[in-house]
Amino acid sequence: MSDQSPPPSSTAASKDNQDEKELVIVTGISGAGKASALKAFEDLGFHAVDNLPLELLHDFAKLVHKSPEIQDAAIVIDVREGPTLDQLPEILKSVKTVLPTRVLFLDAQDAVLVRRYSETRRPHPLRKSETVWRSVVEERQLLDPIRNVADTLIDTSNFNVHELRADIQSRFGQDEQVNRLLVSCLSFGFKNGVPLDADMVFDVRFLPNPHFVSEFRKKTGKDPRVAEYVRSFPQTVEFLGRVTDLMLYLLPHYVHEGKSYLTVAFGCTGGQHRSVMMAEDIAERLREAGYQVKAVHRDIPREQ
Repeated sequence: MSDQSPPPSSTAASKDNQDEKELVIVTGISGAGKASALKAFEDLGFHAVDNLPLELLHDFAKLVHKSPEIQDAAIVIDVREGPTLDQLPEILKSVKTVLPTRVLFLDAQDAVLVRRYSETRRPHPLRKSETVWRSVVEERQLLDPIRNVADTLIDTSNFNVHELRADIQSRFGQDEQVNRLLVSCLSFGFKNGVPLDADMVFDVRFLPNPHFVSEFRKKTGKDPRVAEYVRSFPQTVEFLGRVTDLMLYLLPHYVHEGKSYLTVAFGCTGGQHRSVMMAEDIAERLREAGYQVKAVHRDIPREQ
């Protein structure tokens, strides 16, 4: 679109003060990877604290603000906090007057969480229910108010430890492109569930499915022939144009509001063909418009 505002430069999108300190509160569902996330923050140079009592959070923020030795800090606060956990949204308001603060919420699909507990043979921290599955359900209810105030949500269902650390580093690492908006164009299959961390979801199952073309069935949307097949339909061309226009309208507003990471998800039935092609094409269009973009494909085979 010729009338769209150009993307801001990395300087404009950066913090007003490059040396400004930051506090990240790491929270989320037990088994979703909070310990690994905290380690990733520690590797980034954050002062890392696990399970700080909630009533000390405001004082800790003041300590970080005044300390010449501590630049940034990350704290895990989760269901182990107990009954006082529901006070976190209110406490956050006072903490943010002391120090810039972001809340990172880690989540994963229930079946994945149950499998992880089964593999590690660790008890769920609630330990009130007969099954891990029920404990997860209860924990979700307890953490729902915190999830609603989270600045960043990461679905770790398909991450290993190394992938989670890489994701944390891409979102929170401070480098020459500090806080520039990073757009993740994510493909997925509805049969495997909608990504929990998607900011926007587009359903592309209305497009003709290459799965029913025998020569394309075992390929993915990254194959040029498959991509060209999907693009050959007029509804694909129109949809690409409409989504591109929408994104070029929205992205400057997200940047203005200080958002540093945006996940745009495209879903088809299996996450192999149409959604992959769409994520790749939109990612390329946004790159050409000057944005920092990566294409991620959740459900295609690893070797693809």
